[in-house]
Amino acid sequence: MKFDTKVVHSTLHDRSIKSKTTPIYQTSAFSFSSLEELEGFYEGNSPYLYTRSGNPNTDELGDMVAVLEGAPAGVAAASGLGAILAGILAVAESGDHIIAAEDIYGGTYHLLNEELKFFGITVSFVDFSDPQEIENTITPQTKLLYSESITNPFLRVENIKRMVTIAKTHNLYTMIDNTFATPYLMTPYKDGVDIVAHSATKYIGGHSDVTAGVTVGSQELITKARNKVINLGVNLSPHEAWLTVRGCKTLSLRMKQQCENAAKLAQALTGYQGVKSVYYPRNASEKGNGAIVTIELSGQNDIHRFFTGLSWVKIVPTLAGVETTVSYPQGTSHRALSPEAREKIGVNSHVVRISVGIEDSEDIIKAFKDAVDSSK
Repeated sequence: MKFDTKVVHSTLHDRSIKSKTTPIYQTSAFSFSSLEELEGFYEGNSPYLYTRSGNPNTDELGDMVAVLEGAPAGVAAASGLGAILAGILAVAESGDHIIAAEDIYGGTYHLLNEELKFFGITVSFVDFSDPQEIENTITPQTKLLYSESITNPFLRVENIKRMVTIAKTHNLYTMIDNTFATPYLMTPYKDGVDIVAHSATKYIGGHSDVTAGVTVGSQELITKARNKVINLGVNLSPHEAWLTVRGCKTLSLRMKQQCENAAKLAQALTGYQGVKSVYYPRNASEKGNGAIVTIELSGQNDIHRFFTGLSWVKIVPTLAGVETTVSYPQGTSHRALSPEAREKIGVNSHVVRISVGIEDSEDIIKAFKDAVDSSK
């Protein structure tokens, strides 16, 4: 199947029940007719016991994203960070070392830099655009290279094949957060990445009404990741899994429109008076370059006036819904970073991240030009 067909028909459910869509298995547990049947779960004869350890809806979401990524297996989690944590702990343990790109999402930066300390895992953040810096940071304890397919918020397109080559040379695992690109644009697993994670809250769900995550990879690694999801209690609820699957079926339609709108907005704001810099990927994919545009206003523009001048565009601390929204990295996504770390990657008080929606592109462009003009 081509991607546009696969995204609609990759869901799986019990075909003995003739419903057109998968029902919501809104249950905390599953019943058994005998002790022998109960024992059968532990012997692998029955897939479900307790929703924390598995549910048809959460399994459907994990399987769906795995199919779209071209991976053998997937597991759903309660959030993107939950999915990332499960993926990391599938390959790293106390005493191990991780090398991560320095220009990743602030929430992930905090998870790696602060929370992994409690697992005895150390992390070094380096410039992944410099392969020699990666090589120089590898130690005997290094286990994993971690980055994002399109980084947040400055939209650097990761050289995944180079990253995989470095990892294979040193017998390391690789992990990519593919949230911004989605499998519509990029499929890192097919390029040799071991683990691919998504904040399914974003484009996979697509409608700003769920919080979810998915990790995909080999059967062996996802079995380990699934155990972390179960034992750390970061499982997703059946209802949210169902909503995410429903949203994912329109991924192609949404991404096509959003990528086209984003490209037009980036072009319209490039060189526009009051806009110092426009960040937008080039050559990310034949299908487009993503639906995020990041801008830096000039020093003569007042950031507060810009945000209050946005008329119908909402200010939110997230991205990827069908509505065009705007966020402030310094105050939200990268707030947890030290001022020095923010300065190093370029997140300052005039940087704005735009999540472009499916509205008419002329309306989107006008809204942002008006906001820039009002901030002078």
